Amino acid sequence: MIGFLEKLGDDCLYYLEQTGRMTRFLLVSVVSALTPPYKPSAVLRQLHFIGVRSLPVILFTGGFTGMVLALQGYYTLRKFGSEGFLGSAVALSLIRELGPVLAALMVIGRAGSAMTAEVGIMRNSEQIDALECMAVDPYQFLIAPKFIATIVSMPILTFIFDVVGILGGYLIGVKVMGVNAGTYFQGMYASVEWQDIHMGIVKSLVFGLLLVWVATSKGFFLHEERSGGFGAEGVSHVTTSAVVLSSVSVLVWDYLISAMLV
Repeated sequence: MIGFLEKLGDDCLYYLEQTGRMTRFLLVSVVSALTPPYKPSAVLRQLHFIGVRSLPVILFTGGFTGMVLALQGYYTLRKFGSEGFLGSAVALSLIRELGPVLAALMVIGRAGSAMTAEVGIMRNSEQIDALECMAVDPYQFLIAPKFIATIVSMPILTFIFDVVGILGGYLIGVKVMGVNAGTYFQGMYASVEWQDIHMGIVKSLVFGLLLVWVATSKGFFLHEERSGGFGAEGVSHVTTSAVVLSSVSVLVWDYLISAMLV
């Protein structure tokens, strides 16, 4: 019993310390991103890596998400004789929920894991310690460009995801299932309101902040992890942990934001 209580207390202290460390990391990173001097070239490199190079997976995922939404939605709505609401169902599902969530999950898998591994390897090879020895702020030099680029990229990638998904729904609903094209777009125009678009924008910004925060902090504090440690095993551990934690955080905050903005 004593051993169990000791382990429970040790775990609680570890996770409290980790929470405080990550919260401080977030605050320092945000302040560094807002404090001059700014580094446009570093931000542009990160925009290309996080935003432009994520486009293929966003286009592919968005198109097929819209197609499957239209396919399943058509068979559901047909039971009630409401095929004319297909455009509304596809657009609202994408703009309010699936667009921001799936876009964030795709960016986590493609760019978030790479950011964790990059920062973790720099910590592992003592490059971050070398920056501090040369009086170079690692937050402003290394972390701030990633924060800025991710928060800028996520709303744009979400918008592209939504548009491609709606076009994918049009392809299946109108061209394959025979829904009237005017009805498809008119239903969408009548049902989508600014509140729905606002929710999608807020979610994309929050998800972008979450994924870059978790991805970079896990790599930055590689040496503080209780399991894994230094070396290749440590980098693989923190990368896996970052992907899981950021994905779960996106789903949790998706519910919280929906509940607050509904």
